[in-house]
Amino acid sequence: MDGSPKLSSLPLNTFSEIPTPRSDAQRITGLVKRRGRITGYQLADGRILDKAEGISLARQGGIAGVGISERKGSEYLKSLPDATEANNLGSLPTVSNNHVS
Repeated sequence: MDGSPKLSSLPLNTFSEIPTPRSDAQRITGLVKRRGRITGYQLADGRILDKAEGISLARQGGIAGVGISERKGSEYLKSLPDATEANNLGSLPTVSNNHVS
């Protein structure tokens, strides 16, 4: 065994939902933060969504590589576990939400 984690061996039970992404699903490429907290997401196509819009789009299969978790009654997106840390939401750059039109 090579020691790298496998999707099936990681804690998927921390997700309340794992939507199936559609074929046209986007990836999250950046995080919008306010006072250190995630308030939105930038998608690969450049769109910036607030947190609720991101969760809704993920639920519809429009965002790939994420599941929905809940903490203290608040839902949020969480990266699906795999062997790559570079695609984890916590590893993504912070972007400005000034680009919202």
